[in-house]
Amino acid sequence: MGTHVIKMPDIGEGIAQVELVEWFVKVGDVITEDQVVADVMTDKATVEIPSPVSGKVLALGGQPGEVMAVGSELIRIEVEGSGNHVDTPQAKPVEPAPVQAQEPARAEAPAQAPAQAASCRAAAPIVPREAGAKPLASPAVRKRALDAGIELRYVHGSGPAGRILHEDLDTFISKPHSSAGQAPGGYAKRSDSEQVAVIGLRRKIAQRMQDAKRRVAHFSYVEEIDVTALEALRQQLNGKYGESRGKLTLLPFLVRAMVVALRDFPQINATYDDEAQVITRHGAVHVGIATQGENGLMVPVLRHAEAGSLWGNASEIARVANAARNNKATREELTGSTITLTSLGALGGIASTPVVNTPEVAIVGVNRMVERPVVVDGQIVVRKMMNLSSSFDHRVVDGMDAALFIQAVRGLLEQPACLFVE
Repeated sequence: MGTHVIKMPDIGEGIAQVELVEWFVKVGDVITEDQVVADVMTDKATVEIPSPVSGKVLALGGQPGEVMAVGSELIRIEVEGSGNHVDTPQAKPVEPAPVQAQEPARAEAPAQAPAQAASCRAAAPIVPREAGAKPLASPAVRKRALDAGIELRYVHGSGPAGRILHEDLDTFISKPHSSAGQAPGGYAKRSDSEQVAVIGLRRKIAQRMQDAKRRVAHFSYVEEIDVTALEALRQQLNGKYGESRGKLTLLPFLVRAMVVALRDFPQINATYDDEAQVITRHGAVHVGIATQGENGLMVPVLRHAEAGSLWGNASEIARVANAARNNKATREELTGSTITLTSLGALGGIASTPVVNTPEVAIVGVNRMVERPVVVDGQIVVRKMMNLSSSFDHRVVDGMDAALFIQAVRGLLEQPACLFVE
């Protein structure tokens, strides 16, 4: 038997360090060739690390959240034959302490399980984890368990490394248990707490947001828009072409309005290198589409929006957003945007203050569409209204230019035929 050492690979583009996000194996596991053993993260994308060999895991080279140098030892595997490594006294594998990795937070959770589902049956004994042994589970699972009054330490996890899945909660709820597995409810006092490691994508988000707020002179501008005519056009196009070309959301119309308006405001479709003190105004409009994924916020890029048709841009938005949500977006799909569009859909609220996605200098935010009475030509009528909440880098964009840009976008959306007049 020999030892095969997998080293942290060179992911390219001059990256010297990556963060170890999650292990999918543990010491003692028997793995197969091409099995994914770990996720690592660059400054933008999560990368899966597969094993080139089959064998038994001897040691893991780091803990989730640890920043590792390219070329450092990632994992040791016992293999048939001589392997690729000879142990020396200076190169003994060191097995790290067991780690309970925490996933980054996500914005959405599945439907809540009824709290009383497990309380109306005869009790059955359950064995909790040892004291101090923290169960592995995603924030969505933790939220669901909290709402259901279930302590996760009593739930058996069937996922990798004992991770508790939604299916495990379903199984737990469907079986009778003693009250020991129930968390206090109602007005009962609580003293429990939970620590969540800030690692992986959540750490990158935190770093980027902190850097953006520290370096950018943010200011926001909110304007309301009458989208009655736009919504009527969208529904008409979907009714006529939806089956053959695909359904349109509001996003491709917003992208089109931004593209047209930016022709007169090139200083807004720009990036700012504040270290070199250089502003780059871009002819191409590469729109970042802020996307909430299971692991946090990502910004895949709709490239050359200025050259795309309404349906072409709609299709590409859906493709890159789905890739980001499923952690399949490539580094190229997550870099190079020149302006960002962010929307919380039905959760958009009345107004927001989005954070500029540096090194860009502008981000356009979409709020919720609502029907409400407004005065038109002296008459009170019901119209579909929506706010745009946009933020700008005041070091580069003057307040007047930002306001004029948003007013141009407003005019195009309120008279949607103008979107397509050249």
